[in-house]
Amino acid sequence: MSGYPERIEQGFAAARQIADAVLLEGYVLYPYRASAAKNRLRWQFGVLVPPEYTAQGGEHSHQRTECLMEAREGDVLAVELRFLRVQRRTVEKATAVGFESVERLELADRDLVEWDEGVEERIELIVPVEELAGDGVQRPFRLPGIGETGLVHEHGAVVGRLVRRREQVDGLVWLRAEELPGPYRAQRLTVEVENTSAWMPPRRATRDQALPRSLVSAHLLLGLEHGRFLSVTDPPEWARPAVERCRNERTWPVLAGPDGERRVVLSSPIILEDHPRIAPESLGTLYDATEIDEILALRTAALTEEEKREARGTDERAGAVIDLAESMPPEVLERLHGAIRGLREVTGAAGADQPWWDPGDDPAVDPERDRVLVDGHEVGAGSRVLLRPGRRRTDAQDLFLDGRTGVVEAVLHDLDGSVHLAVTVEDDPGADLWRAQGRFRYFQPDEVTPLDGAVPGAAPGTVSGSGVGTVAGAVPLEGP
Repeated sequence: MSGYPERIEQGFAAARQIADAVLLEGYVLYPYRASAAKNRLRWQFGVLVPPEYTAQGGEHSHQRTECLMEAREGDVLAVELRFLRVQRRTVEKATAVGFESVERLELADRDLVEWDEGVEERIELIVPVEELAGDGVQRPFRLPGIGETGLVHEHGAVVGRLVRRREQVDGLVWLRAEELPGPYRAQRLTVEVENTSAWMPPRRATRDQALPRSLVSAHLLLGLEHGRFLSVTDPPEWARPAVERCRNERTWPVLAGPDGERRVVLSSPIILEDHPRIAPESLGTLYDATEIDEILALRTAALTEEEKREARGTDERAGAVIDLAESMPPEVLERLHGAIRGLREVTGAAGADQPWWDPGDDPAVDPERDRVLVDGHEVGAGSRVLLRPGRRRTDAQDLFLDGRTGVVEAVLHDLDGSVHLAVTVEDDPGADLWRAQGRFRYFQPDEVTPLDGAVPGAAPGTVSGSGVGTVAGAVPLEGP
């Protein structure tokens, strides 16, 4: 049980679910096996290495958070530094004379392998706000090295053991605050977290050697007992100049907890929006960056029995993901297929029975007749154009079409108001098939040059005809 004041603990409890997701982001990626290539380079977020390693590895030993707060008289600030400490695990097999190191120990339900586990660490501080003035408060911490050995049993007999080792990690949390000028009683809070471990790396040290002495996925929870924080993403107008002077290095602070709550800030190495939330349909952590629960659950359930054995032997958290995917009933999996977060009333000149999202039911829209002016020429369905894909907003496949000619099939607008030309490429043997299926290449007007058949027009950049089309399949994130 923490020693935080009750109001702060309530705020931290509401924020810890998203903070846990930050802590374990990318911890072990699908297919959750140590042998998978993408699990051989781990710990991508919020890694603070020992200072002597920064010159060799190109990573950093500190992070800095700055935000604005409105603390009240007698207020206290609670700080919770959270990170993973790398625990190196090796495997030994039991022999007649003792134990010997092996790369793999095969058991009935899993295959144990060498692996780096992540152990959650927390540094908790409570500081009166009045003590943060001037040079502020510095709180060093030390996590001593630890060695553990656990026997592995099968059918009542000892068949091996797991040897775990954590290296010593030293760090420092530095807190300070300064009053802002003006009529509003606000302070700029600065929190610096530094890895101060006195490790002297060998000449050509590897990242793998530095990780056990690092703070991994380091992030902060900050809480006020009576005051409140200001958003650095969307501050009030009076505070905007002060927010712009805040300097955040390798971390980004956002308001945490329910909408409207301003007593807690989560400062994360992953950029989040204010009041981030876990999707309520999610049944558990899948540890995959930008995870898509439905796809990962289906793919995990489809692993072979041999792959599942290795995953269970790789990490307990990976084994829990396997069990979750196998036990998920169909009706729960169906919930992951999609969700509507909210609906908005759509008003306009169209009739009440006309779906706003369906261009086929809009009499004001005719993508096959609408035209757009390009370089002073009207371009529409049937126009021949030279393709010049813009490098800033295209993909590699479109670049192969640079200099090719095409035929415009439709003039379309998306729901954000951008113009697009649906094009088929001339001399493409599959053009008729793509046209029949309504599958086209899309370019913006400044990515094409009109060829023969274009009709001179008036001012460029306008659309003529019966109306403006909508890109097929385009759906707004939050309505129009």
